[in-house]
Amino acid sequence: MTIFKILTITIILCLSPIVNAGMPKAAIASAHPLATYAGFEILEQGGNAFDAAVAVSAALAVVEPSGSGLGGGGFWLLHRASDGFETMLDGREKAPLLANRDMYLDAKGNILKGLSRNGVLAAGIPGLPATIVHLSEKYGQLPLSQVLQPAIRYAKQGFVIGAKHRKLLKYRLAVLQKNTAAANIFLVDNNIPKQGAVLKQTDLASALEKIAQLGRAGFYAGSVAEKMLKSVQQAGGIWTQKDLSQYQVIERKPIKGEYKGVKITSAALPSSGGIVLLEALNILEGYPLNQLDEISRKHIIAEAMRRAYHDRALYLGDSDFIDVPVKRLLDKNYAAGLRSGMHLDKATLSAYLSGNTPEKKGGRNTTHFSIIDKDGNKVAATLSVNFPFGSGFMAKGTGVLLNDEMDDFVSKVGEMNGYGLVGGIANGIEPGKRMLSSMTPTFIEDANRIAVLGTPGGSRIISMVLLAVLDFAAGRGPESWVGLPRFHHQYIPDRIQYEKGGMTHDEIAGLTKLGHKLNEAGYRYGNMQAVQFNKNTQQLTAVADPRGEGSALVKGY
Repeated sequence: MTIFKILTITIILCLSPIVNAGMPKAAIASAHPLATYAGFEILEQGGNAFDAAVAVSAALAVVEPSGSGLGGGGFWLLHRASDGFETMLDGREKAPLLANRDMYLDAKGNILKGLSRNGVLAAGIPGLPATIVHLSEKYGQLPLSQVLQPAIRYAKQGFVIGAKHRKLLKYRLAVLQKNTAAANIFLVDNNIPKQGAVLKQTDLASALEKIAQLGRAGFYAGSVAEKMLKSVQQAGGIWTQKDLSQYQVIERKPIKGEYKGVKITSAALPSSGGIVLLEALNILEGYPLNQLDEISRKHIIAEAMRRAYHDRALYLGDSDFIDVPVKRLLDKNYAAGLRSGMHLDKATLSAYLSGNTPEKKGGRNTTHFSIIDKDGNKVAATLSVNFPFGSGFMAKGTGVLLNDEMDDFVSKVGEMNGYGLVGGIANGIEPGKRMLSSMTPTFIEDANRIAVLGTPGGSRIISMVLLAVLDFAAGRGPESWVGLPRFHHQYIPDRIQYEKGGMTHDEIAGLTKLGHKLNEAGYRYGNMQAVQFNKNTQQLTAVADPRGEGSALVKGY
């Protein structure tokens, strides 16, 4: 079967939710049909969900380079069915050892525009290669060399790029044009390829083959590392071999909580996702949301978001470098105190919480996939290179497009990053530190159902997952979670943002009357991938977000 026939088949299969009412088999939902197919290819060869997660992660690095890649990182939330063990693999990028607090400021202390987002200085030390090796060796059943074959094949043979790929190329065109290596791969005559163009990445295939043969040494040492370092340093970057050699995956205890009988397991620091999600849910637990009219319901949810994101800005950062009051932030009595300052009849100005309220529009991109295998092993993984196509800098001769995750640090206290988020010294730049993230891979469980989900979307990731958890708690299924209209409040800027068509005229008028400022994003955002297991019917369901080009499949093997 050719790669083009595979693409056609998987696209047809993802047009509607996929369910399996018989004996549970496996479910995968990812942001690209070929990545989903890669996961099932490995399951059919005897792999488990963790092997499939490696295959999907590597495949996405090839077929969705706008959202993730070998030059990026992420978080993999794991559940092992045999003993109930759960962990989070922290594959977040790290600041280079030569990085410093003021590296993006001029002599007067002003931010040098674009330096933390575009080009070689924007790149943190990648964690994805180390993490897929760790995941394979510690939790998988098949050799890494076997599991990486689908991704290697896609890179060598090429694939037809989609409309989303071309749209995001346009968004980052000027940045990609400045780097010859990236332009030679992703552009044609230094412009966006025509519809139906085939993307081949032979250098990336070679880098994946090195990892398949040598494990982490195939990326963090040897010829790939030498080429990356030479390319980075010639362009004025500050990476060293010590940065690559010292990078380590960290296994962290996931964040856990409960909302009205629903158990939530989510990402730990340096992702803010789990803490902000649980804090917002703890606040909302005191309200009968399903009994409120829609305007009041959205108002209260936005107020909870405002307060949880406010604490994100004040307290959260890499817990290996700073003390974070996690226990207090997740305490339900603390949430009750925050709730006491909320009013059903009016909005709270963010300035009353603390700080200023500058306004700024942000960018977006990341990717997510969800897996449940026939044994009940689960993986929720959110991966990123930050902005679409990362920094736009490709290390010559490697096919590796570098991230721009350094923008997720606070370059200057009180100033916004590319997603409009502000922060304090807790998330300041330090050598070897991991930047704060909003990625929120999550497991949800009640008496009847188990769900695995997550989404890209920058600072809006947490609010999208929050809305999905509330929808789950209300008894609705994955098709509803991924398709429901989205809105967001992140403390600063002080406004409710909602996706195109996401609010009715009456809701806009009602929320405005309560004192909210509102802003329509002008497009539909997010790309949630969700799978669900029904304990009573033994049914698996997989759904890909209709906003994207993903594929959700349930198959036996």
